[in-house]
Amino acid sequence: MSNPPTLDPPAGARAYRLRTARGDFAVVDHDVAPGAAPKGTALLLPGFTGSKEDFHLLHQPLAARGYRTVAVDGRGQFESAGPRDDESVYAQRELARDVLAQIQALAAENDGEGPAAGPLHLLGHSMGGQVARAAVLIDHSPFASLTLVASGPARISPSQQERVRLLHEALAVMTMEEVWEAIQAMGAPQDAGGEDHLRRRWLAHQPTQLLVTGRQLCAEPDRVAELAALPLPFHVLSGAADDTWPLPLLDEMAVRLDAHRTVVEGAEHSPNVDRPLPTAEALADFWDGLGVRPRGRRDGGS
Repeated sequence: MSNPPTLDPPAGARAYRLRTARGDFAVVDHDVAPGAAPKGTALLLPGFTGSKEDFHLLHQPLAARGYRTVAVDGRGQFESAGPRDDESVYAQRELARDVLAQIQALAAENDGEGPAAGPLHLLGHSMGGQVARAAVLIDHSPFASLTLVASGPARISPSQQERVRLLHEALAVMTMEEVWEAIQAMGAPQDAGGEDHLRRRWLAHQPTQLLVTGRQLCAEPDRVAELAALPLPFHVLSGAADDTWPLPLLDEMAVRLDAHRTVVEGAEHSPNVDRPLPTAEALADFWDGLGVRPRGRRDGGS
């Protein structure tokens, strides 16, 4: 479970509901910093059990580099509503179609002359990376690049599959409140500010979304060859340690994609939370260098 420092938007950000053709989605939107030359917009997709708040610490450093960032709760995640009795809306293809609708809504702002003008970059963390991959495989044309953060080529590792299985068994007989108490009893990590914000986020998640997306994570096929066939620049970024998709898998995927590769030292599965400043620098460097940097280059974050 990712551990954002707070659920409150960072200074300079707006929290609102993005209206799209497929419904409204809760977002945190941070415009380019005053005095910075606007370079583009990035849509940020969170992972399994995560939310838009997982990107709070990236907004300001990316704004200083000229990038507007829009972090979104997917359907059924935290503050984006989703039904309890309809599993079909959480199928990966449906979540991917939601992403395309979100991008369309951003691109339509002020007829393309407003803050969304310029390249639109897509970034997904963990499960969000696989949703992002599915979106560009439906239609890559709106995107200037795809960044996969701690998101691997196929299903999650056996140890993580076991954790998802245990969660599913718990959700079959327990409420979200009871599952939260069980997670805490097992010694889940807490931040220095306490667990209240994490508990509030957990209880707001739609359990049906967790069931469907969890099954998908355990069965995801390898679609790297399909992705590599697209005319898009790719960036594979991860921490230096990851038990969800081990680093050799991420390294190999980057080679298969001819992708730019960044390893952020001192970070694990959530470099956006663990080491936000070097993560933001690596993202901005990649976006800045599109059309300049040869594909396949690897960087190591400090």
